[in-house]
Amino acid sequence: MPKSKKKPQPSPQTQEDARAMAKATQRPGQTKEQTKLIAQGIEKGIEQYKKQQKAKAREQDKQRKKQQRQQAATQPETTPPEPEVRHRLPWLPWTLLLLTWIGFGVFAVWRGGG
Repeated sequence: MPKSKKKPQPSPQTQEDARAMAKATQRPGQTKEQTKLIAQGIEKGIEQYKKQQKAKAREQDKQRKKQQRQQAATQPETTPPEPEVRHRLPWLPWTLLLLTWIGFGVFAVWRGGG
């Protein structure tokens, strides 16, 4: 059993645009059936145009990505130098720790003795 491909329905906006264009170009004495056929042709044209634009956008995106990869490959990879870590105040954390313990001790003596 072969699978039949179902054609996607044009969007309602596309159908409305096609009908509006068909009515705008309608000739005197033209039947509704003829106008409907013209609208269907316009719908197909709009859908084909959209497909072409999507394909063009995909191709441009591929080209852009290809250029970016080429630029990345040609540029020498330079890693930023790692900043030197200098400990100018090695006594500061030890002093703060010592003051904290002294503070706890004073607090414990004051709380216990009072």
